Amino acid sequence: MAELIHTCYRIGEIDRSVAFYEALGFEERRRMDLPDGAINVFMGIPGDGDRLELTWNPGVESYDLGTGYNHIALTVPDLQGTLDELGGRGISPEKPPYRVGGGSGSLICFVRDPDGYRIELIERP
Repeated sequence: MAELIHTCYRIGEIDRSVAFYEALGFEERRRMDLPDGAINVFMGIPGDGDRLELTWNPGVESYDLGTGYNHIALTVPDLQGTLDELGGRGISPEKPPYRVGGGSGSLICFVRDPDGYRIELIERP
């Protein structure tokens, strides 16, 4: 059976992206230097695999995200507490949290990483 092992983003600056994902609860696991000078940084949520690969390419400061990509999603036990903590690190939601499904569903909001990638935060107490 197939298994999804990771998602890869191309990033403009390693330290800024690592700090952002660490603020969301990821931890840096390892870095791999590639022959062309690129660097892969593997990150994961404690207790899980290396699910996020951040690739930095020398000489590239930004990427066109296109219109096909939308977001990855993370669950958090307390959305407002998470947003308060992120706010202390300069990370703000795109808009205030809201409930999906006509107001009866999960409480969610979106933040953007330093390269513009969207991350959905879903409250799951």
